[in-house]
Amino acid sequence: MAITGSGDSFCSGLDLSPEGNEPAHGPMSERQALLEDLDWVGHLPLAIRERCDKPVIAGLNGVAAGAGLAIAMACDIRLAAESAWLFPGYSRIGASPDGGLSYTLPQAIGYERAIRFLLENKRVDATEAHTLGLIGEVVPDDGFQERLTEYCLELTTISPIAAALTKRVVRQATRIDLEAQARYELHSIGKAFSTEDGKESRKAFLERRKPDIKGR
Repeated sequence: MAITGSGDSFCSGLDLSPEGNEPAHGPMSERQALLEDLDWVGHLPLAIRERCDKPVIAGLNGVAAGAGLAIAMACDIRLAAESAWLFPGYSRIGASPDGGLSYTLPQAIGYERAIRFLLENKRVDATEAHTLGLIGEVVPDDGFQERLTEYCLELTTISPIAAALTKRVVRQATRIDLEAQARYELHSIGKAFSTEDGKESRKAFLERRKPDIKGR
């Protein structure tokens, strides 16, 4: 099973602009209300990691930022086009991670690298992402779709029972209560969004300036 994006983006995360939040998602106050329980940002990683026994491949055809990065990291295997780049984005808008990223990111690259990547809000290209361990393979742009298809077909030559059991035992070896962690993430990001700093950070993001942080 594979997940990929269209155009030049895998998934760029939440659109914070008023136009991006209405009418499909409602204004930010309504979005914040949704943080009281799991929405698609939490359910999709749970579906990928916990509820699906098939290996899930992320085909990063372009940018994966915020919740898009969380979805990519929830997948079992990641292939990226040469021009793709990854970007956490959370600290820039006064938020903490969601979508299971607080679990999947340190699992992939280690605790300190994960903390630094999130706090420094560093944009990394496919080559650096591969070096860090965020992705497993970099593919030239002009051959990306072909390689993604080829790789997925390669996995179909494996017994589906063996593939499912392999995913189960690896998952069991690294098991946490991912749903509880996703809910804890929502509590944290909701708290971050409600602070003065969180509101100022999002305003500064939209106005393309540095935020005036007060620590409250």
